[in-house]
Amino acid sequence: MEKNNRIDYGNEPFIANITAVSLENPYYRRILWTGGHLQVALMSIPLGDEVGLEIHPDNDQFIRIENGCAQVLMGSSAENLNIQSRVNSNYAVMVPAGIWHNIKNIGNVPLKLYTIYAPAHHEKGTVHETRRIAEAEET
Repeated sequence: MEKNNRIDYGNEPFIANITAVSLENPYYRRILWTGGHLQVALMSIPLGDEVGLEIHPDNDQFIRIENGCAQVLMGSSAENLNIQSRVNSNYAVMVPAGIWHNIKNIGNVPLKLYTIYAPAHHEKGTVHETRRIAEAEET
């Protein structure tokens, strides 16, 4: 995990073109801003890859697709992902705490998105170059 104080601009007022920084982000996950009550993460999901099935018991999550095409899956259990939708640029997904979810890149370009966790979910300044690295560090 790369740590750099310039990566996470949290707890300071911050203004950014969120579309531009999302599209420029080459990392699977890069925390852009961590405050006292929420966190903004940029994500780049390679072709054919996915965020990975997950649940956040204590975090609501907002996901905004900036570029690409994805399949969103959500449900009350890992075996019951009964909410499914194909989305592309400019779609937003709201995931309440306690809901299983996954986002799969089904397009032909890297899926670029940003996500907001409330409260913060990842360590301030987190950068994961790939999903494999992220999963290894989170277990």
